[in-house]
Amino acid sequence: MIPLNNFLCLNCHKFVSLGENIGTVNRNHCPYCLWSKHVDKDIPGDRKALCQNLMKPIGLIFKYEGQDKWGKLKEGELMLVHQCLSCDKISINRIAGDDIPEEIIQIITTPQNLNGMTKTILAKSQIKLLNIHNLQQIKQQLYGEKI
Repeated sequence: MIPLNNFLCLNCHKFVSLGENIGTVNRNHCPYCLWSKHVDKDIPGDRKALCQNLMKPIGLIFKYEGQDKWGKLKEGELMLVHQCLSCDKISINRIAGDDIPEEIIQIITTPQNLNGMTKTILAKSQIKLLNIHNLQQIKQQLYGEKI
C-alpha cells in the first residue's frame, strides 16, 4: 500500500514521495517526467477537481513578484505550467526541490506545438510562457549560479 500523499505517476509509472525537503506542501506532479494529475479545482491543495486526468507540462513562467523601486519587474521563482489533457484547464505549480533540472530545461528547449485553443487560454489568463531566450535565467535559478 502506498502511504498517503505518495503516488505512482500516471505518465511514467515511477513512485513519487512527498519528501521532507522539497519546498512545497502539496505535490501533484512527478519529479521525473514533470507530468501532473488534475486534482485541484480552485486553489493548490484543495483536491476538489472532478477531472482527475493527466496534465502535461507545457511551459515555464516566473512567478509575478511585483516591481522594484525603479519600476522593473522582479523575477520570482520558476513555476511549471500544466494543461489538463481532458478539460484543458491550465494550472501553475511550484517546482519542487527534487524535480530533475534537465527535465525542466527540456520543457523550454523542446517545442510544445501548442494548439490555438491553448494559446487563447494562456492569453486570456495573461500567462506568457518563457522561451529559449530565458534559458540563462532559468539555469541560474535551477543551479544557483551563472552558467
